[in-house]
Amino acid sequence: MKKFVYFLFCILVLAIFSNTVFADEKQEALKFFKKYVAAANAYSPEIIQMYSPKAKIIRQVVKPDGELVDVETDTDTYIKQLKLGQKTAKLRKYKNTYTNITSSKVENGYKISSLRQPSGEKYKLKSYMIVQKQPDGKWLIVEEMMQTKVQSFLKYARN
Repeated sequence: MKKFVYFLFCILVLAIFSNTVFADEKQEALKFFKKYVAAANAYSPEIIQMYSPKAKIIRQVVKPDGELVDVETDTDTYIKQLKLGQKTAKLRKYKNTYTNITSSKVENGYKISSLRQPSGEKYKLKSYMIVQKQPDGKWLIVEEMMQTKVQSFLKYARN
């Protein structure tokens, strides 16, 4: 009986400890997301360092008829496009506002989901990123999906 009570006590302590670790990591993931939003809206070159070299980047184009088309790209191509886009975005003072931000544990990190509202627009678009804590403690984006109404992305879609 003593061994069973000891076993239950160990399980309880382990459960409490693991919940605390997950709660702390979840808060770290959300803090990283807020840092990402601030860097993106400030056109900071720091944003480039927030992506894993092998990140999965998805732009989900919302066609005028409501159809959704996923356009995937590699990190290097995305970073090149990001650098170009930042220049015109800065001139236009373009920013994104994120609402309905939620975080959930997934197999390879934390999935941060939100609604993204581009500056000057009334609509909101779905977005998510999966962030992963690296062995050195640094957080990186390993997957990102943002919906967009920019139809020019369709030329990169694989049929």
